[in-house]
Amino acid sequence: MEAKDSETSNQFKPVAFFSGLFVFAFVLLFMDLEPGKPAVTATLAVALLMAIWWITEVVPLAVTSLLPVVLFPLLGVMNGKAVSSTYFNHVIFLFIGGFIVALAIQKWNLHRRIALKILMFTGTSPLRILLGFMFATAFLSMWISNTATAMMMVPILLSIISKLEDYVEPKELKKYSIGLLLGVAYSASIGGIATLVGTPPNLSLVRIFQIMFPQAPEISFSSWFVFALPLAAVIFVVTWLYLYWIYKPGKSWVTERNQISFKKQYDALGPAGREERIVLIDFILMAVLWLTRSNIDLGSIHIPGWSSLFSHPEYLNDGTVAIAMATLLFFVPSKTGQGRVMGWSDTKTLPWNIVLLFGGGFALASGFKESGLSLWFGSQLSGIGALHPILILLIITLGVTFLTELTSNTATTEMLLPVLAGLAVTLQVNPLLFMIPATISASMAFMLPVATPPNAIVFGSNRIAMKQMAKTGLLLNLIGAVVITLFTYYLAPLIFHLSDSGLPSWAQ
Repeated sequence: MEAKDSETSNQFKPVAFFSGLFVFAFVLLFMDLEPGKPAVTATLAVALLMAIWWITEVVPLAVTSLLPVVLFPLLGVMNGKAVSSTYFNHVIFLFIGGFIVALAIQKWNLHRRIALKILMFTGTSPLRILLGFMFATAFLSMWISNTATAMMMVPILLSIISKLEDYVEPKELKKYSIGLLLGVAYSASIGGIATLVGTPPNLSLVRIFQIMFPQAPEISFSSWFVFALPLAAVIFVVTWLYLYWIYKPGKSWVTERNQISFKKQYDALGPAGREERIVLIDFILMAVLWLTRSNIDLGSIHIPGWSSLFSHPEYLNDGTVAIAMATLLFFVPSKTGQGRVMGWSDTKTLPWNIVLLFGGGFALASGFKESGLSLWFGSQLSGIGALHPILILLIITLGVTFLTELTSNTATTEMLLPVLAGLAVTLQVNPLLFMIPATISASMAFMLPVATPPNAIVFGSNRIAMKQMAKTGLLLNLIGAVVITLFTYYLAPLIFHLSDSGLPSWAQ
């Protein structure tokens, strides 16, 4: 699920707190994973403590994420300076820059205008209304928080449902409204996987991959987009048709005048203001710069990126673009008497807890590498190397999908990626073959309200029963795992140049 700082019950906190400390002390005092290398055991002790506290949220996730700053130097795993430096890097700036632009979109109500415009375009039949809400949600969640997207879309959806009560029989509308709400929740997660900034686990992959394999080629915004967009599109279409098949209304549906509901809400926004147009231009320009920065190499097709125009293209990264476009908004004057298009007070809602969660995961990944724990895990799991690669990928995707139904998707990703990197080295395969499907699967939890904030938001409408969400989401979890497995096995080698010839030189 999406990282959050919800509190667990007071009754449960002491149990979780002392359970984590007990496991930490037991591993540290009574286990010796690799004789002569105490850092391996110490890293595992810290990792288990963080895992227990992350899963149970005995303290805010960001607080648990700070533990490596203290424990790694004390236990001789890493130098304090090295640990601290993992908490702020170009991936963090990519997140911050992208989020500032997202805040500008929300501040000037551009996201609502985009959503309503899409709904007006898709039409008013049951199939098209479902498509409109799902497409608008998925598109927005590619660029802004899926939580914010769902929070914005659900009130629009509920207002449309209330209008449809004039045209559709209550029993059929109740059934159809469940499909609409689930469509918003699911498409918020699906859209997020298509871009690096769409959901936190994607950014975790970029940085952890760089930490584990410093000589490896970069995972750029464009290469991820070329791979993940078709994957997201397939899952989106399957989800759309599946939800319509289950929740479609009967013959009492009347389409006349239904479009008025969308148009009235759009007209109520008034004409687009100067600030909205500026934010839209900034947003589009940022997306284009992200997509075209690095070279796109698809076998015989080679498209040079704009960074090659500079003397040191390797100095430029997606974080550079994000900060450049975000800071521009602080210089452009606003005509509404509010100073600039963006002011520093507008950044107060920046999720610094997520920034620290990223940092904690990056520090943990560094500890796994420096201590040798990732390779130790890889050697312990080497037995699965006898299985066919597709079966290994399916096991990974299913495991992560169902694990993240109960745990933070970011924390889950950051705990598992170093382990999978070590496993790949042990099995002599390209690490991305295991790390990519695990990352995407962390966003594919559709069964429980606690799995993601979008699920929780639509469940909070009191129009969906837990049983309905779990039953509907189970099949989508399984379908998602199969689609991710097939895309990783057949398409990822073309985009990320994965080789069947064994472990690449940069990973040795």
